[in-house]
Amino acid sequence: MITVQRTFLVQKSPDVVVNYLKDFSRAQDWDPGTKTCTREDAGPIAEGSTWHNVSVVRGRETELTYRLARLESDHLTFVGKNKTATSTDDIAISPAGTGTSITYHVDIEFHGLAKLAGPFLQSEFEHLGDQTEDQLTRIINAL
Repeated sequence: MITVQRTFLVQKSPDVVVNYLKDFSRAQDWDPGTKTCTREDAGPIAEGSTWHNVSVVRGRETELTYRLARLESDHLTFVGKNKTATSTDDIAISPAGTGTSITYHVDIEFHGLAKLAGPFLQSEFEHLGDQTEDQLTRIINAL
């Protein structure tokens, strides 16, 4: 399993952060590994909402269906699945001074033969974690 975690501060309130991040289609703006992310269902975003995500890692595209598994005022969890992997993106949000502290934790569990690739991809995902922190901080601060 690959695990990546970053904790960082942004200059917006927790409610602004949650309202922005709960729409996972915006991942294509702040996640450097996401090529496209499209909402699959309609209506207000709620637990159970789903997105079709196309990500690129090491030049290879992979498609996952993400579901919003947890939507609270201080916590979001998205679970993405396909045949070869399950990605759990867990985002904890808390007030910090006049802004917000975000702890972004990702676990990627590979299935079947793909498990063999996991140890070789940890450094790639650590690098993506650094880029994600930078982009997400910049985008949220600009809201």
